[in-house]
Amino acid sequence: MSTSGPITRPQLGALLAFSKPTMSAAVGELEAHGLVASQGITKGPTGRTAVTYGLGPQAGTVIGVDAGTTHTHAIAAGLDERPIAEADLPSSEIEGAVEQVLDRVRRDGPLRAIAVAVPTIVSSALAPRGRGKDLPTIAQRLQDRFRVPILLENNVNCAALAELREGTAQGRASFIYLQVGVKIGLGIIIDGRLFRGFNGAAGEVGRLPFPWSATETPRLEALEEYLGSASLVARCARDWPAEEGAPPKSAEELFARAATSAHARTCIDRHAADIGRLVAACVGVLDPGLAVLGGGVGQNELMVEQIARTVAELTWPTEIAVSRLTRRATVLGAVGLAADYSLGTLLGEDRRPAFSLLPAADGAEEPRPARRMARAAGGPR
Repeated sequence: MSTSGPITRPQLGALLAFSKPTMSAAVGELEAHGLVASQGITKGPTGRTAVTYGLGPQAGTVIGVDAGTTHTHAIAAGLDERPIAEADLPSSEIEGAVEQVLDRVRRDGPLRAIAVAVPTIVSSALAPRGRGKDLPTIAQRLQDRFRVPILLENNVNCAALAELREGTAQGRASFIYLQVGVKIGLGIIIDGRLFRGFNGAAGEVGRLPFPWSATETPRLEALEEYLGSASLVARCARDWPAEEGAPPKSAEELFARAATSAHARTCIDRHAADIGRLVAACVGVLDPGLAVLGGGVGQNELMVEQIARTVAELTWPTEIAVSRLTRRATVLGAVGLAADYSLGTLLGEDRRPAFSLLPAADGAEEPRPARRMARAAGGPR
């Protein structure tokens, strides 16, 4: 129901290998608790009609939050991940964004979990750096205020999960998601699962040694600085032709002016070649088969052709595609993380994220019928 939409009892029984009486009893009990509800009538090929069922009002809602450095985007959704309410604040007010969407879904059953995507490594094994120092405080404040499990995940990892579930990489077992914007980051999916690494820091490609040369020594995060949008704009502005007026002040303006400026297009092609070299390095290590480009710079169509050309020159054939989730990828990934965790809780399964700075502890016992269905299907006891 959470992934396939409305379904009949016979269809659900076939999926779970339940007998007809067992399935009828289970659905009846779940319906009595408000965890499933009738969604209407469907007619089969023989002309017979059957009631379809979906998630009920007591299945509850979840909230996913993209806690960016300059804005906070929150979405409240059902456990089927269908958005119910949305808030986008031009600041880093996480609690305010959660309050906004929560006010609109008060009647949609209990709040099950909040997942927050943050622009830093999420791991208790590493000493937090930068904004990461605030993660325990953020998580504790949210749990104190909303009394639900708080899940934490890296923002690029969340975007990769969204691409897997409903984006360009849907149906692909392995791929990489490269976000290129103000900074760079990589999400890695292997065999349908997010690869976080030993310390939760897999995909921190900004830490790759750069530059490599006989005369220069690599500096910490020098590659991220070089490939970030600020450096791109600065390099282009430095050699900007005087006859073309004032140089662009942002990456958005640079891409807009590429239609009439040969110099702007040259700058973009050079940057795309640099990104292509990074993708080729990732391909050489991971052999993902597909590289999805995201971020304010990476997902620009003007970049794709040159990136693909550079990758083809340096390594074996690899599909290069652009994210179709645009700026919503991260928040949708956070929604999916919260929904998956909440479904696991209802079914008595442990689906906690591998890395969380605050263990989820809502203290509430999951509804009995959900646990019975999990056990009947061979789930954890």
